[in-house]
Amino acid sequence: MKKFIIILPALVFSSKIFSQHNESCKDVFSIPNMERQQFEKRNNLKIESLASSNFTVHYYRCEWIIDPAVRYIDGKITSKFITTFATNHIVFDFTNRLTVDSIIFRNKKTNFTQSASKTLTIHFPVTIKKNRKDSVTIFYHGVPPISGDFTGGFVKSSHNGTPVIWTLSEPYNAQDWWPCRNGLDDKADSIDIYITHPSQYKASSNGLLQSETANGSMTTSWYKHRYPIASYLVALAVTNYSVYTRTVTIDDTTLPVISYIYPEDLSYFQTYTYFVLNALKLYSDTFGNYPYLKERYGQTQFGFGGGMEHQTNSFVVSAGENLVTHELGHQWFGDKVTCGSWRDIWLNEGFATYMADFFYTKNFDTAYYDDYVNGDLAYVVSQPDGSVWVDDTTNSGRIFDGRLSYDKGAFLLRMLQSTLGDSIFFEGLRHYLTDPKLAYGFAVTADLQRNLEDVSGLNLDYFFNQWFYGQGYPSVTVKWRQAADGRVGLKVSQTTSHPSVSFFRMSLPITLKNGSLEKKIVIENTQNNQYFKLKDPGFEVKEILIDPDKYFITKDNKVFKAKVPFAADEAYY
Repeated sequence: MKKFIIILPALVFSSKIFSQHNESCKDVFSIPNMERQQFEKRNNLKIESLASSNFTVHYYRCEWIIDPAVRYIDGKITSKFITTFATNHIVFDFTNRLTVDSIIFRNKKTNFTQSASKTLTIHFPVTIKKNRKDSVTIFYHGVPPISGDFTGGFVKSSHNGTPVIWTLSEPYNAQDWWPCRNGLDDKADSIDIYITHPSQYKASSNGLLQSETANGSMTTSWYKHRYPIASYLVALAVTNYSVYTRTVTIDDTTLPVISYIYPEDLSYFQTYTYFVLNALKLYSDTFGNYPYLKERYGQTQFGFGGGMEHQTNSFVVSAGENLVTHELGHQWFGDKVTCGSWRDIWLNEGFATYMADFFYTKNFDTAYYDDYVNGDLAYVVSQPDGSVWVDDTTNSGRIFDGRLSYDKGAFLLRMLQSTLGDSIFFEGLRHYLTDPKLAYGFAVTADLQRNLEDVSGLNLDYFFNQWFYGQGYPSVTVKWRQAADGRVGLKVSQTTSHPSVSFFRMSLPITLKNGSLEKKIVIENTQNNQYFKLKDPGFEVKEILIDPDKYFITKDNKVFKAKVPFAADEAYY
């Protein structure tokens, strides 16, 4: 998800720039502090999943009646489930602000209880044995609740004078508009979505459109999706969309890329669809095929200030290069493999930021690669503290902290890439995505670490302890001299910005230079005030650069040439 970005003509409010860098496109700038504040307003009722653990859902049939001119929903949800132990009740996540009309169990109405804690308890007249398949159908209606300054997960707005309704459920808003299991522990194997709406509009949702059936002044649009999906990734949008299709070939399969766009912005989106097509090829070649290759990828325009990676169908505010490549990246990291806890949201957001800011840009938009690297790094070190690990999952502003979950998470991956080398790093990520314990399921940070260690043969405890759990960053000082025989001695020291980490172990890139002559090396800095002896680089060293390509999170680094021999020179010359 990339959220709360503001479209402005030529003003930069942050060092973090999300722009597609095309003069005929709109410039889009991220304001991470606003992002955090707005998320807190949007989710002032911070309730995590309270669904019971005595069942898992394997299928949803969702039937909704939606008129974008009216903020109202009429729903019928059939949930097929499997009991995990014998029980006479199950609990869904669902607001009590919507009215449940009835619940059908085995062709008869059954009792239920709605709670202010956003739960719906369904009471069965019999005890269902463990590992049994069964189903319930929930009929409900009403006006979904409003959270803070926003309209929860079910939003009515307008574009160019035309009404639109769209949904956005991450992290806790799915239960505001449909009954489901909304935790990060269960994915439905498949879903069918039927949206009945006035015929002058188009409906957009997950998966493949199967049919549009007219019935008087109304049309029912049926979408089918046959991949596992987390509840917060289910979405719909209804307005007078213009629809167009492009295709891309991945592994000899022609994948349709279907976009639902406001008519007034159709030409603009069509012009820049190639961003998505380029990224689909690049990401598939690098991380493995697009995860939903049997269906499609799509984009739907909506009124939120950014984007949301709804499975197979990202909702985006604009066609900006950085935005659309970020949301596409989530189809691998966030949708195929979903963070198993909001504490590990960087497995979604850090990856998508890395893919758009660094990986895509380096391959397709090299002129702006350094801008993204420098901007992200400057934002990370703008404060001395903060961990990628989320310490408060009741605070959605903390979960979606732009500096930590997005940019520092992206730099954590950049540091891993530098530490492991490209070949092992990308092979490790492919292992992670295809791990049978994780693929189309959930993962936590330990799962990523395990896969990277399996491929590299390294113990990465130190890395994740200091960069994922730890806070802050180092400031590195290098003192150096070159001996008469050409060898170079280094003394490497560091201070840290936060006491949670007293020393950052790093495979630190160093460049020796004399004009156009240079030699790049990597030193294994495993302790503070460490001495290194380097071979003669073949030229007189005039300067030394610390991590010139900015692969590591550091700030205020300093280099000094020693005027006299080091105290430890005896051991090195």
